[in-house]
Amino acid sequence: MDAQNPFAAFLVYRGMKSSLILAFFLLNILFASAQIQTIDSVTRQREIANLAYPMLYKENGELSYTSPLGELGAPSRYVINGKVTTNYMVLASKSLPLAFSINPDFTARVRDERSASVRTPSFRLGGTLYLRLSPNVERYRYAELSFTHHSNGQDGKAVLADGAINTIDGNFNTNYLTLSYRFGHFTTPISKMDYFGLHHKIGIQWHKWFAYEPALAGDYGFTRLNYDFSFRVYQNLAKGIEKEQWRFNSTISYAINSLTDYHFFSPKKRLNAEFSTNYSLPFMQNVFLMATFGYYGEDPYNIYFKDKYAYARFGISSTFTRYRTK
Repeated sequence: MDAQNPFAAFLVYRGMKSSLILAFFLLNILFASAQIQTIDSVTRQREIANLAYPMLYKENGELSYTSPLGELGAPSRYVINGKVTTNYMVLASKSLPLAFSINPDFTARVRDERSASVRTPSFRLGGTLYLRLSPNVERYRYAELSFTHHSNGQDGKAVLADGAINTIDGNFNTNYLTLSYRFGHFTTPISKMDYFGLHHKIGIQWHKWFAYEPALAGDYGFTRLNYDFSFRVYQNLAKGIEKEQWRFNSTISYAINSLTDYHFFSPKKRLNAEFSTNYSLPFMQNVFLMATFGYYGEDPYNIYFKDKYAYARFGISSTFTRYRTK
C-alpha cells in the first residue's frame, strides 16, 4: 500500500512520529511529577521528624524529684532533698534538624539541724544544641552539645585555714561542656497493648577550658566518661491513648583526668553510679513513685565533692513523659 501511495505512507509515518513525541513528553511529565511527589514526601518526612524530635529531647531529660530524708547513707543527715530541672525549647523548627534549649537545674538539700538550713544550694544553668541524625522517630539518633555553669551562690573562701574544704559558705564554681550521642528505639505493641522503649546516652564531659574554683584542682573529676541507659514501659490506657508507666534508669560516670593520690583504677573516688526505678500509679500522669540506689565517689552536690558514699533515695520523681492521644 505504501509503495502504491507514498503520500499515505508519509502521513502514517508522521502520525507515528507525533505519537512517539507526544508519548515522550507525557512520560517526561509523569516522571517529573513523580520526582516532585518524591521530593515533597521526603521534605514532609523531614519536617515531621524535626517537629517530633524535640519531644524526644524533653522525654530524655533528667528527672526532677522530691525525696524525704534525702540521700540515706550520706555523711550529713537531711530533712528533705529536692531537684527541679526542665528544658525550655527555644528553637524547634520544622525546617531545621537543629534544636536548642535552655536547661535550668536547681538542687537543694535541707539539713537536719535546728535551723533546717539548705546552706549550699546547687545551681546549674546551661544550654543544649541538638542535631537530629536520622529522620526515623521510632529508631532515633541524635547528638547533643551542652554548656553548663555550676555554682552554689556562696562567697566564702573555698578552703579553711586548716586546709579543709569550707562546706558552710565556701565558694564553688565550675563550667563545662558535655558532648553526647543518644540513640534508642521503641518496640511494636505486644498483643496491641503495651510497648517498650530502650534509650542510650554515651558522652564525655570536660571542664578545664573554662573558669573554675582553684580548690578543685587535683581533687575533682574535670573529665568524665558517661553512659546512661533507660528502659521504659508505655501503656495503652484506651484506644489511641498512651502513658509512660515504668522508667528504669541507670547511670555510670567515671573520672579519667589526673587526681592527686588516686590512680586511674580507683573507682572508690572516680566512679559515680546510680540505678532508679520509677512507677506511675494509674491516677498519675507525669509523676512516678521513685526508688534510687547509687554510689558517689564524688558527690555532685557542689562543695561536697570530697564525700564518697553509697546511698538510697525514695520519694516522687517527674519529667516530660509520653501521655498522648494518637
